[in-house]
Amino acid sequence: MNQKRISLLAFLVALVLRAGLVQAAGPYEVIIEQGVEAKMRDGVILRADVYRPKADGQFPVLLERTPYDKYNNWGSIPFANQAVARGYVVIVQDVRGRYTSEGDWYPFLHESDDGYDSVEWAAALPYSNGKVGMFGESYVGATQWLAAIAHPPHLGGIHPVVTPSNYHDGWVYQGGAFEQWFDESWTSGLAEDTLRRQVSKTNNAMKAVEQLPLGSYPLFNFSLIPNAELTHALAPYFLDWLAHPDYDDYWKRWSIEEHFSDIHVPVLTEAAWYDLFLGGALRNYLGIKTHGGGDAARQGQRLIIGIGGHAGGGRKVGDVDFGPDAALQDKDFTLDWYDYLFKGVQNQFAKGKPVRIFVMGANEWRDQDDWPVPQARSTKYFLHSTGSANSATGSGKLSVMAPGSEPPDRYVYAPAAPVPTVGGPLCCDSPHLQPGPRDQSAVETRQDVLVYSTPVLDQDFEVTGPVSLEVYAKSSAVDTDFTAKLVDVGPDGFAQNLTEGIVRARYRDSQEKPDFIKPGQIYKFSIDVWATSNVFRKGHILRLEVSSSNFPRFDRNLNTGNDAEHARKYTTATNTIYHDAEHPSALVLPVVGK
Repeated sequence: MNQKRISLLAFLVALVLRAGLVQAAGPYEVIIEQGVEAKMRDGVILRADVYRPKADGQFPVLLERTPYDKYNNWGSIPFANQAVARGYVVIVQDVRGRYTSEGDWYPFLHESDDGYDSVEWAAALPYSNGKVGMFGESYVGATQWLAAIAHPPHLGGIHPVVTPSNYHDGWVYQGGAFEQWFDESWTSGLAEDTLRRQVSKTNNAMKAVEQLPLGSYPLFNFSLIPNAELTHALAPYFLDWLAHPDYDDYWKRWSIEEHFSDIHVPVLTEAAWYDLFLGGALRNYLGIKTHGGGDAARQGQRLIIGIGGHAGGGRKVGDVDFGPDAALQDKDFTLDWYDYLFKGVQNQFAKGKPVRIFVMGANEWRDQDDWPVPQARSTKYFLHSTGSANSATGSGKLSVMAPGSEPPDRYVYAPAAPVPTVGGPLCCDSPHLQPGPRDQSAVETRQDVLVYSTPVLDQDFEVTGPVSLEVYAKSSAVDTDFTAKLVDVGPDGFAQNLTEGIVRARYRDSQEKPDFIKPGQIYKFSIDVWATSNVFRKGHILRLEVSSSNFPRFDRNLNTGNDAEHARKYTTATNTIYHDAEHPSALVLPVVGK
């Protein structure tokens, strides 16, 4: 869509909003009330736009709490019209410290209290029937979980989409490594509104009318902050994240995983292959099924896993076309979910299986009895080589045969020349670092990337479920990283990344209590490579990449053990991967149908 059409669309939508009334496609007209105020328990005012039927009576409420601007949230407007037509009130609220709402913005900090208060406020509105459900993706999913753990009495269900379970491991860090690309790009985007709010507080032309010469007029009466101090002024939470690399009380207070038993409502979880929050979304589903606070929560779990998430939507994600059925992932399931919960409609959520996943390679949707899928068998594929698995032209092999006596593989990890991120689970600023499935062939030419491959497959081979790597390794450094990436190589040589993981050596046993390694000593590392569902087609190759960096998705381990927040100096590390009878390094795959 070109810029002129976008501008025209924006103008037309603005006219609709200012008019306050628009004809819905269903039995109700839609009344829009803008800037409706809700007072939180500490007196801070949050503002929302309310879309409701122009009709007498009371209706269930669907609440979205967003840091991304309720007014310019384009997805909310068509959804609200559709929802009102089906007999719902839709409320889209700016969270604390964002856009039209009062207060100071600090991610996660106020979402439980504000979420509780907002749900109860919505339930008490004169056109509400007291049933409130929440919906939305990414951070908007976090506002749902954090409200749910406070268990407001009128919350009847949530529908979090592509959002994690722990804001330490799975949002800011993963396996102990800092999620640098996401943390920095997301923070920079959020800081734009914070800067606007700061400027608006000081914007007063009267303060400078007597200033001479006229060429020295201060545009905003805003004291310019040196660039080095901007982060502290506009995003202090980013520095707090760096100051808390361990999983300590700073993180535990708002970790969903610490509060599964506080969830009392049914949950429709949506996740996606190639989404950067996939791991946490799957942990949420499993955690509530096992530890939820009552039968309604434990038995009320539903899970949908599509493709893309933050990495994109539609049938083509990244460089791969997943076929026409993939486009079904763009369906909004929110109304069907709440028709089932709030109106007793006997739809797919009442009658179908609880889990639906998209299987890549086969490029089809499948309904499953549970996740992980019960028919998958955990199978070890052992690493083998003659001591030269460096690059795709090396001797690295994967086999179900356990190793005997084999020499290890070595490579030099230099933080000054890290392995570059090519696609994968990324967000945000995709024009500058493209997400999703991308060809890994260039990465696999590097000597600091170990490559282990199966023979060419003589039949289709399905992997569906959690993936992990058990690797025995040593380093010349006191701290380093180990990375793993599962790859599907086609007959044309296209090396499609599927899923990936990382572990920071000091966090190999605990993310709460780091423990540096001793140079030269062999350790067993377990790398969570998250999960996938993929059919490796006949003629393809299943491949594993092992290295020590994936930059800038993750920050570079400087190999010194120094504080990552302030460290500048680095050193190279010689890292060694063992695969012999005493150290049987193995890729653990959930194999279906073999």
